[in-house]
Amino acid sequence: MIMKKTTIMLPPDLKARALRKADKLGVSLGEFIRTSLQNALEQSSTQFKNDSLLCDKQAFYGKGPKDIAEKHDDYLYGEESS
Repeated sequence: MIMKKTTIMLPPDLKARALRKADKLGVSLGEFIRTSLQNALEQSSTQFKNDSLLCDKQAFYGKGPKDIAEKHDDYLYGEESS
C-alpha cells in the first residue's frame, strides 16, 4: 500500500492518550491513528442506515410544513390534541 506522509497537530493530552492506547494495543501511533480514522469513516457512513427516521429523506429534504417543529403534536395526533 502506498502511503503519503501527513502532519497533524494534536493537543498534548490527546497525543498522550493515543500513545498509551497504541502501546496497550501493541501498535505504532501511526497505525493506531490510521485504524481509528478508518473506523470513524466507516461508522459515519453507516451510522444512520438502520434508523428509519433518519433514513427518511422525505423528512429531511421533502416538501413538508414549515411549522412542523411547533405543531408536531397536531401533525402526529390531530388538531384536537392542542
